[in-house]
Amino acid sequence: MGEVVKFRRPKPSEKQAGKTLCRSGFHKWKVARERPFDVKQGKLITVYRCERCGATKNELR
Repeated sequence: MGEVVKFRRPKPSEKQAGKTLCRSGFHKWKVARERPFDVKQGKLITVYRCERCGATKNELR
């Protein structure tokens, strides 16, 4: 016979860890170096990605 494994539900605090700050507008931006050149505009851009929630923002140089 196999072993019976009990699954537990994550607590709400564990489930939303780090996301409450992002919802309030306090993102943790870090530079993502995936595509430094924008083909449509022909300009250099800096792509920022939030470490907690994965949101992105662009900044033209």
